[in-house]
Amino acid sequence: MQKYQQYYEEMIDQNQKLFDSFFPIHDAYAKDQDKNRDEFNKIGQKIIEIIRLWESKLCGKSEGGGYAKYSHNLAEKFWNLIRKDFPYIDFVGCK
Repeated sequence: MQKYQQYYEEMIDQNQKLFDSFFPIHDAYAKDQDKNRDEFNKIGQKIIEIIRLWESKLCGKSEGGGYAKYSHNLAEKFWNLIRKDFPYIDFVGCK
């Protein structure tokens, strides 16, 4: 298992309750964005904070060591894995 995959699984496991509450609203948002936007954004903001924290854990040491390009690619793989389960994650905070 790749490092970014391991971090993704740890992130989900350690925040299982919050992610469990986000799954249904994410699906509801996919069906009716106008009706579910407020709750999607409310829970989504917490999810984004957690994702950024874990992204920082994953990439923080690489950036400081002169591996910025590697770090960028690692972050992109991490986000792509997130988008696979949450395709609308990039819409959090959009009106």
